[in-house]
Amino acid sequence: MDSLRPVFGIDHSLSGQRWAWRGGLAPGDGLDGRGSDELLHQLFRSRGADPADFDRLKAPTLRQWLPDPSIFTDMDRAAERLADALARHEHIVIYGDYDVDGATSAAVLIRYLRCCGGIVGHYIPDRLLEGYGPSAEALVALKHAGADLVVTVDCGTQGFAALEAARAAGLDVIVVDHHKAGTALPPALALVNPNRLDEASDAAGFGHLAAVGMAFLLAVALNRLLRAKGWFSQRDEPDLMALIDLVALGTVADVAALRGLNRAFVTQGLKVMARRQNIGIAALADAARLARAPVARDLGFALGPRVNAGGRVGQADLGVRLLTTQDAAEAARIAAQLDALNQERRAIEQAVTEAALSSAEVAPGCTVVAGHGWHPGVIGIVASRLKERLGRPAIVIAIQDDGIAKGSGRSITGVDLGAAVLAAADHGLLIAGGGHAMAAGLTVATDRIDALAEFLDDRLAAAVAAATADRSLSIDAALAPRGLNAALVDVLEAGGPYGQGWPAPRVAAGPFAIVDHRIVGENHLRLQLAGADGGRIKAMAWRQGDSDMGAMLQGAGRRPIHIAGRVKRDEWTGGNAVEIELDDAAFADGR
Repeated sequence: MDSLRPVFGIDHSLSGQRWAWRGGLAPGDGLDGRGSDELLHQLFRSRGADPADFDRLKAPTLRQWLPDPSIFTDMDRAAERLADALARHEHIVIYGDYDVDGATSAAVLIRYLRCCGGIVGHYIPDRLLEGYGPSAEALVALKHAGADLVVTVDCGTQGFAALEAARAAGLDVIVVDHHKAGTALPPALALVNPNRLDEASDAAGFGHLAAVGMAFLLAVALNRLLRAKGWFSQRDEPDLMALIDLVALGTVADVAALRGLNRAFVTQGLKVMARRQNIGIAALADAARLARAPVARDLGFALGPRVNAGGRVGQADLGVRLLTTQDAAEAARIAAQLDALNQERRAIEQAVTEAALSSAEVAPGCTVVAGHGWHPGVIGIVASRLKERLGRPAIVIAIQDDGIAKGSGRSITGVDLGAAVLAAADHGLLIAGGGHAMAAGLTVATDRIDALAEFLDDRLAAAVAAATADRSLSIDAALAPRGLNAALVDVLEAGGPYGQGWPAPRVAAGPFAIVDHRIVGENHLRLQLAGADGGRIKAMAWRQGDSDMGAMLQGAGRRPIHIAGRVKRDEWTGGNAVEIELDDAAFADGR
């Protein structure tokens, strides 16, 4: 089969895309032909996996993927300082970011240190009043309140002034982070971050980890050190695997690439989560009306947004309190509060999204929009919406009355937004800023927004052009209508978990006739499709009721179509039938 030939010969679909084999690798190219494993091997290879890793990719475990934590710069120093703090009964404070990654990172260390007998509390800054990262005022106040050691998680790499103030006040600070670092590093006692520019190559290979992954590795390093010191001779050793559900939640919700160690974190974390051992996560699942065992998608779309809601529009530390409580009644109360805040967040988000879309212009490199009165707690989500709509990086900026503006950005695969924001900071365009490849945050003076937009657009234009040069829809398998069945779903699910950097399989099938169509819910298009071979399937095109593609499908009559999307079991009918979430379609008659 010619891998360069469009799938089903479709060069121009209803959304204007060419249907291409993912990675240019058509089924059968270079496969080893081991029967039932062939489709799985195709999925792995087309996602860039090394054939030597195929076996451990099928059921990734920590034993297979976990590195020696000591490979990371300052990891052993951080573990030694924490061990000393435990031995001296010092007061430890975990200073976390206000998003899911920050909350889960803090929860991992709090739960672990408490199991070791540690005196540990938390501090989560208010998004609106304090902004991102450690502040000098907060760290000094913590020292005055009795803190002996602060560990910042998911923040701190760019906290130069704050950490300088902490050092002057005599407060030790350990930074555990994953955001991009510059050539200069803040004056921390230890800075554990795989994205340090001076990191060794073996450790830098873990730069895709979320902060919660690094927090877990610190717990592993500390556990090994405490065991060697005999700390557990008279107390139970903590169960590190009991923390993996937190690592999975933070990893998926922070849109970390699901490759390598992250795949093991999520695979094993979902198993722990299914046992509902963390009463906070169990209460959150109940609040989200999630009756079955969670899958990776649920972490990003059901649980994660509810934890985030506290930091966005409510009380910043609700997530940490939920994920660390041992009181079931308290967990239920906090989960219900977060669920209500999430509903409020969605309403605010919709209003800001509409305003941002109305003013957004497609720029060659990066679209920047700004507005007065926009809630800073939702601008990251709105940036994601703009990125999806425009197909390029987007930054949404909320202008405040004091002349200072807060911005949040999201990027597309292949375009490093975090590095661009750091470059803007180096050029004096920002008050503060940082991030990673796919997301960034910044603070900018209102009168510098235009200059910032011009700088980012110029810097990213070439990368965006390269990333979007061949606008195509990646396809993993092409089937006749009857091929869309439960057995196919089971094979595809075995290649998971799926997410950022390890995309869910997209299949193409047809030809079908549309036998029924209707608008349901919030402008979603539902189709009933029938193939000449007897195959029938329900297709859902989310938010496509009033789109150009939706209009063409509703007016297609009995014209045969090919469809492309993600197939899954239809839970509404008991899971034996399947449905497809439609990404695209094309008329099979070529007209």
